[in-house]
Amino acid sequence: MVDISEFQNIDIAIIGGGNAALCAAMTAAEHGAKVCILESAPKPFRGGNSRHTRNFRCMHQTPLGPLEGQYLADEYFDDLMKVTDGKTDESLARMTIEESEACFSWLRARGVHFQKALSGTLSLSRTNAFFMGGGKSLVNAFYRYSEAAGVRVLYNANVQTLDLDGQSVRSVSFKYENETHVIKPKAVIVAAGGFQSNIEWLEEAWGSGARNFIIRGTKYNRGRVLKNLLDQGVNQTGDPTQCHAIAVDGRAPQFDGGIVTRLDCVPFSVVVNKKAKRFYDEGEDVWPKRYAIWGRLIAEQPDQEAVSIIDSQAYELFLPSVFPPEKAHTIGELADKLGMPKQKLEKTIADFNAACGDLSGFHPTELDGVRTTGLTPAKTNWARPIEKPPFYAYSLKTGITFTYLGLKVDRNAQCSNAIGPIENLWAAGETMAGSILGQGYLAGFGMTIGTVFGRIAGAEAANYAR
Repeated sequence: MVDISEFQNIDIAIIGGGNAALCAAMTAAEHGAKVCILESAPKPFRGGNSRHTRNFRCMHQTPLGPLEGQYLADEYFDDLMKVTDGKTDESLARMTIEESEACFSWLRARGVHFQKALSGTLSLSRTNAFFMGGGKSLVNAFYRYSEAAGVRVLYNANVQTLDLDGQSVRSVSFKYENETHVIKPKAVIVAAGGFQSNIEWLEEAWGSGARNFIIRGTKYNRGRVLKNLLDQGVNQTGDPTQCHAIAVDGRAPQFDGGIVTRLDCVPFSVVVNKKAKRFYDEGEDVWPKRYAIWGRLIAEQPDQEAVSIIDSQAYELFLPSVFPPEKAHTIGELADKLGMPKQKLEKTIADFNAACGDLSGFHPTELDGVRTTGLTPAKTNWARPIEKPPFYAYSLKTGITFTYLGLKVDRNAQCSNAIGPIENLWAAGETMAGSILGQGYLAGFGMTIGTVFGRIAGAEAANYAR
């Protein structure tokens, strides 16, 4: 049993227990502050969505650790502009990118180890640093470091309200062991994620189709603190319908399936809805720049479902799936197994095959220009006929990672309301990522945002408390 009195004499209360919260906690503790983390999850599930991550996107001017070549700020920013269609705060985005290079050595100094990038459709050896042992290893390293630095951690602590009085947070109320407790820290950092696990809130934004969504990450990100602050007039950013949404295996669990439920077969496949109709260019760009648009595309299809179909040529071109695909020796047989209209699926595949042309330039790890002709929608890269049995099919559903409606922050990670800055309230991570991600996603960028703004928030809050 934890003695709650230990949390009364605290400089900084950090709400959340993932990467951003831990980066803030470590930084604040290193600045001499007395810090506590209020994590809503039990200890085995601590870490929020960070448990499921694999890498962070890092600018570098020369080879850095496992990162090859260089990845300069302007290219990084251009990549972000492409996926967000320009819907970003340029000042915050450029600052995040420029700070990311220093984060690499900072992470290593706190116990994080790196490995070479994975192969296949994730061509990220130049842009993304992969965590050895994945996100769980990173989270564990951070908790070890934080606790050694004196950070107090309370699991199963469900924060209910922040008492906002004018331009200051006066207290934090949370439930622990069925009792309500109130603490009065000098400063508060909110790093509690989005609202993606609150299905009722998702329904308000998306309609009843949200009931068919799969939540890839933690079930503890319900947006309670976010809603409490927005209801008190803290400035918000982002659209409630915008989120990091990808294609996941339709057989994945509703919550916490994590990274292994993602399917990377789309670029080498034909994707159809349940009516056997194609609806988008499967080869529009390299997968790390396009995988995060497919969740939204599937959400717009009947019953929020789709199917990715490949043949034996493509079976080993992408990371293997956690669930085996449906397998058949003819497209008709595959249609029967999928419960799809047989003749329509056969015609869709036949039309696609007929539209494929010269295959001599086919290259699975880069844009190859091998495209269809006279087909709508076109497939503009990796357009190779689906013709060599056996044939395989993966069911696809919308997998939500995190939502973009959040708290608006400035370059100091500080929150504000209509009057001005709230003097002792900061935010970091997914709960403020909508300040930079207006739409779309760039692989590994969520971890970059959390690391950069966690460090900033921790330093700013510690300076204020001191």
